[in-house]
Amino acid sequence: MIAQTKLTVPEKFPPFSLSRLLKTVFNPKSGERVAILIDLEDPHDIKDFGFAKNGDLTIQRNAYEVFYKGLNNGALRELSLTGGEMFAYKITGGSNLDLPDLAVATDGTELSLERDIYPNYKLILCISTYSATAPLTAFAKRYGFRGATLHGLNQIILNSGLAVDYDQVSRDAEKLRLGMTRADWVEIDFTYGRDQFSLHLDLGQQEAQKSHGLCRGGPDIANLPAGEIYFVPTSGSGHFPLKFEDGTIGLMTVKGGRIVDSKLLKGNQKTIDEHKRKVESDPATGELGELGFGTQLLPVSGRDIQDEKVLGTLHVATGRSDHLGGHLTPDKFSSKKNATHDDILFAPHKTPEINVPQVRMRRNGETVVLIENFEPAAYMVDLLA
Repeated sequence: MIAQTKLTVPEKFPPFSLSRLLKTVFNPKSGERVAILIDLEDPHDIKDFGFAKNGDLTIQRNAYEVFYKGLNNGALRELSLTGGEMFAYKITGGSNLDLPDLAVATDGTELSLERDIYPNYKLILCISTYSATAPLTAFAKRYGFRGATLHGLNQIILNSGLAVDYDQVSRDAEKLRLGMTRADWVEIDFTYGRDQFSLHLDLGQQEAQKSHGLCRGGPDIANLPAGEIYFVPTSGSGHFPLKFEDGTIGLMTVKGGRIVDSKLLKGNQKTIDEHKRKVESDPATGELGELGFGTQLLPVSGRDIQDEKVLGTLHVATGRSDHLGGHLTPDKFSSKKNATHDDILFAPHKTPEINVPQVRMRRNGETVVLIENFEPAAYMVDLLA
């Protein structure tokens, strides 16, 4: 058993400041023009901010109350920025699906994202229901803007994951990245009841990457909250339990880096059958396109965008990987509606039925333990010292 050092979430975080967040993340230049994007079932509901009357649209209301008003009531002036407009597009229905081109302005004018928005703003903040990191990363590189995706934004995230010092987040992420880069493989042990499973992911000694919240250089998109070390697996084999949204738990069989079969462990057989049909008809949907490790001490927010950044958690993802440096682009799926990037988070609050007794990494001829029972093992703790 590897010795562990218990790390605890801070009791208090600094108060959220939009100006501080934008200054730290982007270090913007005077005069740069900023826009906010939100997603709505009917993007025309943005006219005269009509959507803000709907109490169910908490993400979009946070975009309006905190970001739109924050920009136009002081942050633009404080940071010498221009713009501050808000636009809506139709909700995509899936994580990292390509965005529709139609955008609607707050006066009801219909616009084109590619013609009217992307080329004309230097900073774009996307506060949405579903992640838009993958498509916006591609558009940023094409049109030369920088930006951030903040899907699932809620009050806990505002008070913690977006209130931290991202210079420190970046420093900590780099410490962990340097201690994990060029790994040969990672093995993850799982238990479900009395059953034990293991997933082996080959990493091919690739350079580890970090999501660290700073976007100060060329065209790029920061995913906020940030704080993650990630890889795009080169292959993989074994088994892992997957918890579906309806609570069903299935056992996934992985060969050649892809899910090739699944069977029911608990719940609804129909859910498993539908998943099997999807993977069989569109094999790209089962490809494991990411292995990620959280780097921050943050409270559980109930949103994976923050909870996957918590130190001691890990996630694998299926599907699209081009925004992470992988090869899987939307055109490689049988159907464009399947071209999602779906994170599968393993954490005590999210998957209480599933434990991760140990995560091991092979690197530089040595095997080290990274995580035990959702706590960082001594190796990771020492890297952060």
